[in-house]
Amino acid sequence: MILVTGANGNLGSATLAALRARGAAATGGSRTPGEGTRRLDFDDRASLDLAGVSTLVLVSAGYAEDDRVAARHAAVLEAAARDGVRHVVYTSLTTAGDHLGFALAHRVTERLVRASGLPWTVLRNGLYAELFGALMTWADDGLESPFGDGALAAVVREDLAEAAAIVAADPAGHRGRVHDLVGRPITAAQVAGRLGVPHRTVGLGEYRRRLLEEAPSLLPFQPPMLASIATAVRHGFLDATSTDLADLLGRPPRDPLPAAVAAASATRPKAAAQTAG
Repeated sequence: MILVTGANGNLGSATLAALRARGAAATGGSRTPGEGTRRLDFDDRASLDLAGVSTLVLVSAGYAEDDRVAARHAAVLEAAARDGVRHVVYTSLTTAGDHLGFALAHRVTERLVRASGLPWTVLRNGLYAELFGALMTWADDGLESPFGDGALAAVVREDLAEAAAIVAADPAGHRGRVHDLVGRPITAAQVAGRLGVPHRTVGLGEYRRRLLEEAPSLLPFQPPMLASIATAVRHGFLDATSTDLADLLGRPPRDPLPAAVAAASATRPKAAAQTAG
């Protein structure tokens, strides 16, 4: 039995679907389980029952401060060792992402995985094409972003889910390996060009001001994380490519540009979209 954590999230649910499409015996875990999934709350140790699970796909519970993320992951890894899990697959952050404000929680978790005594595989996932598009904003005359001319080796979430399913379905050949799963470099100007609008670069100071003043729904730790993505892309730290994803998939990764364009288009104000025809 393969268990995928975060089964209600985008990556977790896509990974679970990919596993089932391959005919694997797989289930999901979530703090709010639905049909076909089990309750698994990293903040409630009593819920961490992994009996009968052979392979655990640990999808990062990164929506919190670093100390809380590390504590959550430590708890589930302790449960995995206790309950006889035979392999852990952890969805981490691309190697180039060490400059990002949320990298530390991933690297701490990688240490925990290695120290758990369990066979392991680490999938260092690149940033989603969907995220890249969603982080752009609409102005009256087109798209704005803090990315400048920088490129992101963006990856489509569906490809990462398929890669995780491939590894989890037959983990023995990936034991002790770190796969760097990034995609094809794309720019904000390319996204804007596909949408037929101009792209304007926003200064990093202005971007940070907007995050702090105009996005009250963000949690305190999120503006620094988003600002770190902006400066890393802008200055060319996230554009490196790798063959790892293609090697796992047995095919070229999907073109990330359509997914980024769709994500940017989804945030377009309705009035502007109607005016554009």
